[in-house]
Amino acid sequence: MMAHDGLLNLMFKTGWIPPGEHSRFQGEQEYVTKSGGTAWVNVHATKLCNSHGRAVCNLALIEDITERKKADQEIRVLNDSLERRVAQRTAEAEESNQKLETANRELEAFAYSVSHDLRAPLRSVDSFSQIILDEYSEKLDEDGVRYLRRIRAGAQSMGQLINDLLNLSRVSRGLLKRAPVNLSSMASTVVDELREQEPQRTVNVETAPNLHADCDAQLLRVVLTNLIGNAWKFTGKREKAFLEFGARSEEGVVVYFVRDNGAGFDMAYASQLFAPFQRLHQTTEFAGTGIGLATVQRIVQRHGGRIWAESSVDNGATFYFTLAAESGADGFKERSGEC
Repeated sequence: MMAHDGLLNLMFKTGWIPPGEHSRFQGEQEYVTKSGGTAWVNVHATKLCNSHGRAVCNLALIEDITERKKADQEIRVLNDSLERRVAQRTAEAEESNQKLETANRELEAFAYSVSHDLRAPLRSVDSFSQIILDEYSEKLDEDGVRYLRRIRAGAQSMGQLINDLLNLSRVSRGLLKRAPVNLSSMASTVVDELREQEPQRTVNVETAPNLHADCDAQLLRVVLTNLIGNAWKFTGKREKAFLEFGARSEEGVVVYFVRDNGAGFDMAYASQLFAPFQRLHQTTEFAGTGIGLATVQRIVQRHGGRIWAESSVDNGATFYFTLAAESGADGFKERSGEC
């Protein structure tokens, strides 16, 4: 290899101190090879002087670092490319966030419209139908009274459907507020409310104690209200109704469940369970809008979990769900007690 400058000149140009002292030099230099290419070397050199201060020899170690230089250059190119990609992805993410915010605002506007513009006329239909029944029922025949009652029932059903749709849209927005929650206590409260609504019913309920989860308390209340409420509803024709809220460990993950001995369903239609407006029972058998389980699934998925069910016709049903924050079986004990 030929240096652009001689080695001694290179050493003196780049920091040699005056003669008479021991001196060292270290530096990188690009060379032109005989083939016309370039090569990089790392020079470690030492100048030795005698007792009179005169240089007697130069010791030099020249290391070929061409490949390292190429690798460094490739890394710089990759880093530049990565920075451009990050900048591009950041810009795309910001654009997506803006679109999402716009969509959320539109959804909120739609929800407001549904809440106020649609429910108002429904209340009018319901109210005036009731007035006619109260004040003019003597002037109506049996069919007329029955028709008015059906009008009221339809208006009330649509009002409930609007409420459920609004709830479904709300659970998809906003940040999760995770905190330690006593699910056993929450489930017991839901059962107490159901007993107050139907004091004539006798339902044997078992709730496992000390079930805790790191979750959004408000949203998990919706989950338990729907699942336990469904179990309560679908055991309505059982003389000895039973439902249970508990948990078990599967491969280190806590799986919560709500089990009942009610009407059950055909597993051939299980794929329809969590789709909005899909019902596996006629409204003449069991009331409902077909939104509850879709809401439950969305809440569970927002927590990073999943939900599924096992059932057979006339043999009850069990709904299972997980929450991403649960990573072990310490959240429950293998005991159960009545509430």
